[in-house]
Amino acid sequence: MNKEKVLSSKLIYQGRILKLRVDTVLTADGRKSTREIIEHGECIGVVAVDADGNILLVNQYRSPPEKELLEIPAGGVDPGEDVTNAVIREMQEETGLRPEKIERLTGYYLSPGFCNEYMHLYLAEDFVPAPLTAEDTAGIEVVKVPVAQIPELIFSGKIEDSKSIAGLLYYLERCKKQ
Repeated sequence: MNKEKVLSSKLIYQGRILKLRVDTVLTADGRKSTREIIEHGECIGVVAVDADGNILLVNQYRSPPEKELLEIPAGGVDPGEDVTNAVIREMQEETGLRPEKIERLTGYYLSPGFCNEYMHLYLAEDFVPAPLTAEDTAGIEVVKVPVAQIPELIFSGKIEDSKSIAGLLYYLERCKKQ
């Protein structure tokens, strides 16, 4: 394994949801290099499928790209929170629905070149109305999309964020194998 040795680490910024640090490392081939690393807690993404076979997506404004994005419901895992509880909470906050059935599908790093954020991907089904208001969920619109339309939304660029693309493609492939 080509593990790097951290020679020094300096915290540059600490905010509510992330930390930025700069590490000086010794690479496997003996060179010194710098790594800018964002530390971010775990997060969840949910492929939510309703009783009619529609995928529930959320349309919301995202500040970094300065536009609305069509995404799977997702959010952070609070410190000490169980991942499955985060799935239920985020579904309630973003869609107003509580899933009665959830199943872990997989997990993956979102941008491992500079960030340690790990996404737990879940399937959610069998919903009951149970709104839960959060401070940053105003303006989220729930969009129901038939499963058959998901590939077109991805390949046309209408779904453009990595967590949603990876999660939805994983789900579609899983459906083919069942």
